Amino acid sequence: MAISALIDEFKKVSASPKTMLAKYKAEGKKAIGCLPYYVPEELVYAAGMVPMGVWGCNGKQEIRSKEYCATFYCTIAQQSLEMLLDGTLDGLDGIITPVLCDTLRPMSQNFKVAMKDKMPVIFLAHPQVRQNAAGKQFTYDAYNEVKGHLEEICGHEITNDAIKDAIKVYNKSRAARREFCKLAGEHPDLIPASARAAVLRAAYFMLKDEYTAKLEELNKELAAAPAGKFDGHKVVVSGIIYNMPGILKALDDNKLAVAADDCAYESRSFAVDAPEDLDNGLQALAVQFARQKNDVLLYDPTYLENTRSEHVCSLVKESGAEGVIVFMMQFCDPEEMEYPDLKKALDAHHIPHIKVGVDQMTRDFGQAATALEAFAESL
Repeated sequence: MAISALIDEFKKVSASPKTMLAKYKAEGKKAIGCLPYYVPEELVYAAGMVPMGVWGCNGKQEIRSKEYCATFYCTIAQQSLEMLLDGTLDGLDGIITPVLCDTLRPMSQNFKVAMKDKMPVIFLAHPQVRQNAAGKQFTYDAYNEVKGHLEEICGHEITNDAIKDAIKVYNKSRAARREFCKLAGEHPDLIPASARAAVLRAAYFMLKDEYTAKLEELNKELAAAPAGKFDGHKVVVSGIIYNMPGILKALDDNKLAVAADDCAYESRSFAVDAPEDLDNGLQALAVQFARQKNDVLLYDPTYLENTRSEHVCSLVKESGAEGVIVFMMQFCDPEEMEYPDLKKALDAHHIPHIKVGVDQMTRDFGQAATALEAFAESL
């Protein structure tokens, strides 16, 4: 199949998650909403259910969610709750709410109160000191508790063999997405920012084996495609999430192609595989979380070495990018506190960058578009 046709299929899925949810429900499958960050989706998959990513949206004006949370909460959390309240996510059979930041922590209880008569809400607490034996045990116990709640929903045991099989499926998917990001960076003429975002976003709304098969087909076509002419600029994008329609349009209009990313919604979510050589599947998932790094929400024992900022700088050099766009989610304290160190590192490496504020409540992206246009001209 042609590259353009494959991308159109991913775009269709990316634009219509509710259609995908209805499709899986019609097949008799149950679906579990997975909120940010680091939900062990393998457990949902191993249960024979469908993990559906819930990361807010850019098409709603909040009304009812304001009854449950403060106005200065991150709009990803607010918009996710709004979709649960207004019926958009009524097809879900439950949701998993991790609590890795000061917004998600109290927000998990808001979800529980708001959904008490509608669907089960599964609380998931990750440890911050996750690398040592105690941290891995804490993660193991937390995942085991999630497993128990999922078993209540699906009505049967989630076996160790099923978890290990799910790990293999997910590792294959993560590898395919990493390969796609590499190929997309090498073919900015074929994969503009909006197409790249759509392909990666579709992973949140498809069963991973189905998604991976289609992505591997696209990767094969991209690998065989000759290098084309590109008269724009390649950049690295950093932040939580940036795939709002107005932002993507501005990137495409100014011929700013994404050579690599450091985004929670994208590469951070599939950067680390779970080991396949451990006998216990839950233990393997705990080890995987222990190995997560380069995320502002996670404790870094080497923080004095500025490893995360240096990681972003290395992405620029490795991908051949000309600069960095930092998409700063409004009211995200961890991202805001990290920015001075990131700016210092980028300046030290003489890497041009720009910080663009984003908010899922935004409807007029004129200011962001102007800033991105000026950045493109400066490059």
